[in-house]
Order: sequence, then C-alpha cells, then structure tokens
Amino acid sequence: MGESVAEATITSWLKEVGDSIEADEAVLEIATDKVDSEVPSEYDGVLVEKLFEVDDVVKVGEVVAIIEVDGDGEDDDASDETETDVTAETKAAEEAASMVEESVNQAKTTADSASSYSDSKRFYSPLVKNIARQENVSPEELESIKGTGLDDRVTKDDILAYVKDKKDGASTSQKTRTETSLGETPSAPQAKASPAPKVNTPVNINAEDEVIEMSRMGKLISSHMIASTQTSAHVQSFIEVDVTNIWNWRNKHKNAFQKREGEKLTFTPIFMEAVAKTIKDFPKINISVDGDKIVMKKHINLGMAAALPDGNLIVPVIRDADQLNLLGMAKKVNDLAGRARNGKLKPDETQGGTYTVTNVGTFGSVMGTPIINQPQVGILALGAIRKVPAVIETPEGDFIGIRHKMFLSHSYDHRVVNGALGGQFIQRMKEYLENFDTERSI
Repeated sequence: MGESVAEATITSWLKEVGDSIEADEAVLEIATDKVDSEVPSEYDGVLVEKLFEVDDVVKVGEVVAIIEVDGDGEDDDASDETETDVTAETKAAEEAASMVEESVNQAKTTADSASSYSDSKRFYSPLVKNIARQENVSPEELESIKGTGLDDRVTKDDILAYVKDKKDGASTSQKTRTETSLGETPSAPQAKASPAPKVNTPVNINAEDEVIEMSRMGKLISSHMIASTQTSAHVQSFIEVDVTNIWNWRNKHKNAFQKREGEKLTFTPIFMEAVAKTIKDFPKINISVDGDKIVMKKHINLGMAAALPDGNLIVPVIRDADQLNLLGMAKKVNDLAGRARNGKLKPDETQGGTYTVTNVGTFGSVMGTPIINQPQVGILALGAIRKVPAVIETPEGDFIGIRHKMFLSHSYDHRVVNGALGGQFIQRMKEYLENFDTERSI
C-alpha cells in the first residue's frame, strides 16, 4: 500500500465464500483517502471466510480473508516413515491449525466489535470502534466527537480524551448540583466549538426533485475542502502571462514528439517544470504548518490535479519534480494522468505532495480561486490560453498584435505566506514562462 498508507476501507467484495480464486485474481476492492484499488490473491484456492464487511476500515497488515489452498501430495514411499515422524508431523499440524484458528478468532472479534458502528457515514478504525464499545460510547456520541486525524477522522487519542472528559464531566455535574442546592450559582461552562450546522434542503416531490447519495470520494472531497477553508487563511494573487513562445514551440515539436515517444506533448509538463524552478527560488512556499511551527520540506513533490470520468478530482504526486528534465516531466505527467483516469494509481502515489497545480483552463475557465490542499500552503491554478489583442513594445514603437495569454491564480495560506511572497512567486514564474527557450529540444 506504500509507506504513508496505514489503513484502507473495504468498498466491495469481488468474491463470495465458496468461490474459486486464481493467483493474482482480485478478491476485494479497497479505498484509501484518495485512491481505489483491487487486492489480488497470492494463491490458487477457495475463499472460505471473510473477516471484514463492506465499509469496515482495516489497518495495513490485518487479515481480511481466509483462502483454502491445496496441500502438496505425499510420495508413494511415505509409508516408510517411522511412527515417530508421523506423530511429530501430526503434532506440528495440530499446532499450526490451532494458531490459525486463534488468528481467525481474533480477527472475528475485531470485525464483530467494529460492525456495531458500521451504519455511520463516517469512517472509524476497528480500534476506535472497539474502545467505543468497551466504554459504552453510543454511535450518536461517536458522531459528535471532533476528530484530529486525516480528514477529521477520530483517532485513538480523540476517543480516549472524550471518554476521560465524559467521566470528568459527570463528576463536575454532580458537584455543580450540590453547589446549587446550597444556593450558589454555578458558573457557565466554557462553550466548545461545534461543527457547522447542517442545512436541510426541502425536497419538492411535486417538482420531481431527485435525491442522490454522494459518492464516497465526493464525501471525502467535501470534508477535505471544508477542513481546508477552516484551517487556512486563503488569499489570492493573479497575474497575466504571455505564452506565445511556448504555444509556437509546442506546435513545432508536438507531432515529432508523439511519433517518437508514442505520447502527446501537452502544456502541463512545461508549466510544472516552471513551478518546480520557481519553488527552488522561493523555498518558503514549499512548507507546511504544524501548530505554531513551520516544517520546511526538503523535496519538491508537485501534486497535479487530474479529473476523473465521474467528475471528481484526484491529485497524483510527481516526486522530486525539480530533478526531472522536460522529457522526464512529460512522461511522468502522461503516466500519472493516464493511470488516474483508468483508476490504476497506487495509494502511495497520491501522498506526500508539497505544492499543488490545477489546470482550470481545461474546462474553459479563464481563472479560478483554488482551495489549498492541506497541509500544503499554496496551490496554483492555470487558466485557459486565449488569443487576445495585446500591446507589443518594439524599438520602433508600440503596436497591437495577437498574442496567446493566460492567467495564473495563486492561492496561499496568509498565516505563513504574506502578500509579497505570494505575489513574487507568480511574478517569477511569469518570467520563466515568457523567457522560455524556443531553441531547446525535447
């Protein structure tokens, strides 16, 4: 699953108990925060038991199913083995069977403890569900706990703190009632931050309104966007860039590139190369915030927002983007974009980004105000390239000509990135793009 992935959610079982399975055949589908993947079997055999259900969250390394495989046949001369050898083998087999049974029972216990809270739309790890069950925390209470984990998930520390506060609260409540009976006025408790109230939208049956359940990824994106706007102080800077030289250079080389490499040459790798160079000039954009501390990122890992067929977005990451030349960048962009559209990304390929680029111009938008991809502090939107009349300065005088121009929209976290840095960043990128070397080869 990759080093940065600790757990995944089972989204569907592709095989049922009793089904035959071939090696490398997919058994179930799982989803992390960003990517859906299939889990293949490592052996030929028969599925005899499923230890988790759909929507259960499973930690990496846990057993999810039992597959019965055919054992190795014995040779004809096996009867020559001594009775002692047979006894030892039998004993070893019984011990192995006992260990397997114990492992299965433990997994069953974990699955049973987690299933009682499976009706919730939020995702909870089996450990959190088990603690909730042991501490008599109802599903309704669990829903009210504000999580500190990724995408506001409730962690072990969150639920233990809630249980502690609940016990302390009961003691405080008893003390308050005693003080009140003595004629004293208890002080008002300090108000706690609560999540934004849900807005109930009326459904007009007569108007044939239709209610559609949000997809799992849609729910995750919604939660992630709300969390980002509540975390970062979003500020935007905009700048217009003349990309006529880049437009002409690409048109000159795109056919030869596709014939030689079998891939399209798009504008995206050119822009990503310029972003990586600009970040090297302004490393304070390549950071994240941890409380009141700033984490300076050593590697420049560029997130590249890509549209999926269902309309959702996913952000695969180009690692060490500053180490790639234009050819390497083009191949990496095409590879990630293609596998993103086909649902073939690996979970780890959407983790660890330090700065994100999104191309809103793909959909015809001239500019946009993108939301920062937490825990990053900046995101750049590329607007549509348009042919526009522009003033062209020459030694002989100014004149009006047709140029290819676009807008760059830079959203940044004003807690740690001030307006000067945010503006200088896209100003430097403008310089790189407008001074593009039209004599370079690829």
